[in-house]
Parts: sequence; C-alpha cells; structure tokens
Amino acid sequence: MAHLSAIDYATASEEIRAEHDRELKLRGRMTNMKRILLRSPAAHRIYAEWFTLRDLLKPMLDDRAIWLFSKAIAETMGAEVPVTFFRRALIDNGLDPEAIAPTADEALLAEFGKAVAADANSVPNETWTALKARYDETLLVNLTAFAGIMVATCVFTNAVKVDLDPELEKYRRR
Repeated sequence: MAHLSAIDYATASEEIRAEHDRELKLRGRMTNMKRILLRSPAAHRIYAEWFTLRDLLKPMLDDRAIWLFSKAIAETMGAEVPVTFFRRALIDNGLDPEAIAPTADEALLAEFGKAVAADANSVPNETWTALKARYDETLLVNLTAFAGIMVATCVFTNAVKVDLDPELEKYRRR
C-alpha cells in the first residue's frame, strides 16, 4: 500500500481538479502515481515534462528505443510500476520483453540508461563516445534530461510505494 494517498477528485481544490482535468485531456488516463502527484499540481507538472522530453526524442528515436531505454532505467532501479508500464507498451505492440533482440542503437541506449540509473557519476567514457558518434548534442541533452526524469519517476514510485495500476497487473513480470 502506498505511503501517500491519491487525491479525491470530489473534495479536491479547484487547482487540483483543473490539473487533473488537463492531464486527462492531454493523455487520456490517470495513473496511481499521477493521482498522488496531483496533491501538488507543480510536482505533477514537473514529472509530466517526461512527455515533453519524449516528444523531443521522437524525431531521432522511435517508440521502441524509448521504451527499452526507459525500461532499462526502471529495471536498474527496481521500480516495478515503471517497468510494468514499459512492459505493457512493448507487449501491446506485439513484442516479448524477454525475447527482444535490441538493435545496436537500442543496446547502446539501454547501456546508457543502466549506467545513469546505477551511478550517474560513472557513465563510461566509451558509452559517451559511442553516443556522440550517433547523436547530436541537443539530442544527448534531451536524452540525459529524460533519463533524469525517469530516475526521478523511479525514485518517487519506489519511495512512496505507489500501487501498481490494476490495468498493469497482467503485464507484471512473473
């Protein structure tokens, strides 16, 4: 059970209900994590910048690469909610998360994600060299910032012990 409670829309302030409604309009769903974050609309908006950064990555990275990158971070951090979220994305797109053969680029991104999640002070120089050979610095800034928000998401879900959303249950790794 989560350490912090989700908002109750019926008794929430106008500011919280407005942020809730904006989120539903933008993304069409409300997760347990978002319902807790909405106790602070500012915190919710900051974490929601994940979507802004993801969109900035999309011209160069496809969804699969972003999902594998994000899943690598979440797995390294032992964050079940985000891991299961990305398992769902992969499975719903016809992929078996345990049998994916990553491309060279996907493997490099996963290596970077794992390194950032494990110890951002120790990302190998070889990883940076390989990333710089493939991507421009603007993409690398956005990728690193995106990784930071993924790390923050994992920290939040782990620290608060956010309950797995019921719709994710069937995607949980057994």
